[in-house]
Amino acid sequence: MKTTADPVRDYLAAVEREAGPLPADRRQELLADLAEHIEVTRAERPGVAVGTVLAELGDPRAIAATALAEAGERTTGAQAAGGAPAPARRGKVHPLVPLAMLTLSLPFVMVFPSLPGPLFGVLFRITGAVLLCTSVHWTAVQKSTGVLVTAVLPTAVIATWNLSSGGPSGGAPALAANLAMLALLTGAAAWLWRVRRP
Repeated sequence: MKTTADPVRDYLAAVEREAGPLPADRRQELLADLAEHIEVTRAERPGVAVGTVLAELGDPRAIAATALAEAGERTTGAQAAGGAPAPARRGKVHPLVPLAMLTLSLPFVMVFPSLPGPLFGVLFRITGAVLLCTSVHWTAVQKSTGVLVTAVLPTAVIATWNLSSGGPSGGAPALAANLAMLALLTGAAAWLWRVRRP
């Protein structure tokens, strides 16, 4: 690899090389942000060596990998080596699986209120949340919203209901609360299904 007398230029060139799969505008934005950060850091800390500033930024490969992950590799117009369009990322788990697990977690508790129901409900909710978070079919914001609405909120409501002294363990109020929570879970799952990426 050729090096110049300017370590900042070499560093930015390495980032540009590693970030090649990014769209050109996103890659230029990344390089401009890095250059500005380096410039500001050097102005704020004039006694610090350039090598130290660059080391604090991290390895160019890691920066490029982070940028690619943030972009979600949604470079549909990007060209892979050989001139063919870049293949779309495919998830290992069908997007319906986490949604079904999160939605079905509550009916297990409703149908089997004794020991197996709550156990399966909790396992389904945890597994569904993990599968949702690791899926390639949703953005980070959609995943966070989905987990909050389908896993965290129902768990908090159920725990509050069960721990409150005035909360009855059965009857019409409990059924109404469970049905309302089921409607919320179903609505959130339908929204996640609608906004999913192929």
